[in-house]
Amino acid sequence: MTRTLILMRHAKSSWDHPALMDHDRPLNARGKASARAMGDWLRRKGHVPQAAVSSTSERTGQTFLGLAFDIPVKFSRALYHAGAETMMTVLKEQTEQAVLVLGHNPGIADFAERVVEQPPEHPRFLDYPTCATAIIRFDVDSWAEIDWRVGQVVDFAVPREVMAE
Repeated sequence: MTRTLILMRHAKSSWDHPALMDHDRPLNARGKASARAMGDWLRRKGHVPQAAVSSTSERTGQTFLGLAFDIPVKFSRALYHAGAETMMTVLKEQTEQAVLVLGHNPGIADFAERVVEQPPEHPRFLDYPTCATAIIRFDVDSWAEIDWRVGQVVDFAVPREVMAE
């Protein structure tokens, strides 16, 4: 059996209100458009998750809403600015076959690089810009069995490319 991870960084956030705590920053207009575009791209490609786990930040929550998936979502404080090890722990707790994980840099870029056997030949994969999304497959029966350097990248895209299609 295989498991599919849809690994997404939150969309572009607003800096219009500098007094806001980082956790409370919402998406800006470009971020909202990017989230919609990436949700459409995932549906077009047939990469629809069965469940999602997201950081508790305002921008990750708004990114999830913009994707417009009618799936259960769990908001995890552990994913707020999580490092790769924490992200691995959270992923191993999942039960659905196809899971969306929404998080932040620099942890998400580090996690993406470490969890795949071979990074895709995309110039933005290693820096994982806002709303970048990777589809990563694992040949395991449960998430608890995954390990570093075993995921296979099926697809990777950034909003700028998707919106230009």
